[in-house]
Amino acid sequence: MEELVPSERQRSQFSSERDRISREMEIDPQELHLGCVVRLDRGFPAVMSDRGLERCEFSAALTKGRGNSSVAVGDWVVARLPEGHDMGLLCKILERESDVARWKGRARGEKQTLAANVDVVLVVQPLGRQTLDCERIVRSAVIARDCGTDVAVVLTKVDRTDPEVLRRDLSLVRDVVGDEVKVVVTVVGKEASTYPTQVERLERMARDCGALWGVEGVRSLVPGGVKAIVLGESGAGKSTLLNALLGHEALETGAVRGSDDAGRHTTVARRMVSLPGAGVIVDEPGLRSLPIVGHERGLAKVFPEIAAAAASCRFRDCTHTHEPGCEVLARLAAKDFDSVRVKAYVDLASEMRESAGSLDPDVVL
Repeated sequence: MEELVPSERQRSQFSSERDRISREMEIDPQELHLGCVVRLDRGFPAVMSDRGLERCEFSAALTKGRGNSSVAVGDWVVARLPEGHDMGLLCKILERESDVARWKGRARGEKQTLAANVDVVLVVQPLGRQTLDCERIVRSAVIARDCGTDVAVVLTKVDRTDPEVLRRDLSLVRDVVGDEVKVVVTVVGKEASTYPTQVERLERMARDCGALWGVEGVRSLVPGGVKAIVLGESGAGKSTLLNALLGHEALETGAVRGSDDAGRHTTVARRMVSLPGAGVIVDEPGLRSLPIVGHERGLAKVFPEIAAAAASCRFRDCTHTHEPGCEVLARLAAKDFDSVRVKAYVDLASEMRESAGSLDPDVVL
């Protein structure tokens, strides 16, 4: 419990909600505890409090709409934990400091929260023989920025590439997400010891390119008191990486299909994992898709210079592909903008524009 730190605002809200709930339910306020949801699966949420770890069911007030019943890992809650009962009662979900969510459904506001109250999103992407696909990295960065968290990139399975390809891929990541986003290159498990000379060359290249290296590089992104969530597709190496961070095989891992280099789901529950000597990571099942509808403000945060130029285009509905008076194209022609960043921005803006009914009217794309 000492590794999970609520904000002062959440502590204050807990105090007032405890008083209110104890009055309305006519119960001893000592039965009400401040807890954090640390696991969600097909059963009841697991809540960590000063009493330890206990399963909780939802109160009638939550299920009937008096509060948000869509609880997420990382949520701080008011839980009733009476002595002698096998299960607690989740009475109130406290306001979130951050909400990492993806679009779900057809209307603005229909989102699925992946984790609450986290500080940083770790975007895990595997390296390979082909050029790194940064599209997933950009999507995750847009969602993270829009949801109020920092973002970092973790490139796994570096043993499957070579130093020059790694240099190219790292340059591509920098071009797309910017120099301020930290990048870690990792190789863990048996792969790290199979070809030690090759791994040493790869490490030198990664460090020469300004990237962090290995498990310790990832650990530096999640120091004590920090909560992170790992996002990536199945087969990206998330569970293998977390096992290396934990120092033992705590999480199940799966093979990657040779036909399409894709992985199978091995993580089936969202759960918090405590890292020895570091912070906490939310292990997230592999996500097949990351729709970005409703995250246009995140796009503006990831590409601030392009978004600022877009606001000066002659036409408000400019697509930045062919229109006269397009400030984005003018800045690109003047070599003020990198073509890779512009393409990433234009592609995502086009996808958002197709769902115009969901767009924020105050943001020009």
